[in-house]
Amino acid sequence: MLSVEVTVVTCYFRNLTETFRKAGIIVTPQNRKEIDKVIQGIIGMEGKHCPEVWREVKKRIKENDAQFVEELKSAWKNRG
Repeated sequence: MLSVEVTVVTCYFRNLTETFRKAGIIVTPQNRKEIDKVIQGIIGMEGKHCPEVWREVKKRIKENDAQFVEELKSAWKNRG
């Protein structure tokens, strides 16, 4: 039997490298989906498509980057 690892690709992750660094989150192929769920929860857009989520994330970062980083850091730490 052939085992295939599926990589979750989220359209906006490449734009959040610095945000993830500030929040202390190391993105791996294994945790990308979980990070995406955490971000969707922060912005109240659970289950939405990537472009919709990215528009809102971009808006929040522009309004207050430090606040979004703190929300992400806290939500990631307290997940699960």
